[in-house]
Amino acid sequence: MPSPNFDDRADMEDISLIVIHCISLPPGEFGNSSYIDQLFCNQLDPAAHPYFEHIHQLHVSAHLLIRRDGEIKQYVPFDKRAWHAGSSSYQGRERCNEFSIGIELEGAEDIPYTEAQYRHLAAAINALLKTYPKLSKQRITGHSDIAPGRKTDPGAAFDWVKLRQLLDAASG
Repeated sequence: MPSPNFDDRADMEDISLIVIHCISLPPGEFGNSSYIDQLFCNQLDPAAHPYFEHIHQLHVSAHLLIRRDGEIKQYVPFDKRAWHAGSSSYQGRERCNEFSIGIELEGAEDIPYTEAQYRHLAAAINALLKTYPKLSKQRITGHSDIAPGRKTDPGAAFDWVKLRQLLDAASG
């Protein structure tokens, strides 16, 4: 589902970070990813829910969304810069959108993610690791880590150990 919220990367060879996020619209509610689609495509109706009045004007996107059932949707091609990280810094380097791939998980920071999400996330990451030589398992981080004090996702409910185990198992 193509989002208009992207632009060209300054250096397409510099895809070197994966950023994990979470999103649910309305907050804490799952199963209606059409609201997420609408947000990422600038079509969110502010009258559909009181929370949407505060966010409908945002121009944001991600490369991928992994729903609770594991379905993956792509909004922005990987060689383009999605608008997912905002004001951010990773290891002293600013503007993480420029060199990262943003993956949203349908979820909330305090609600466990599903087994299907972890499996499909690991599969997507492993495919990205094979495709982009500057990516590595050590260069996967949370939104909270690149925008501390501003963002808290994917939150305490995200199991980093489980993700690492799945990635290690797949790479043999």
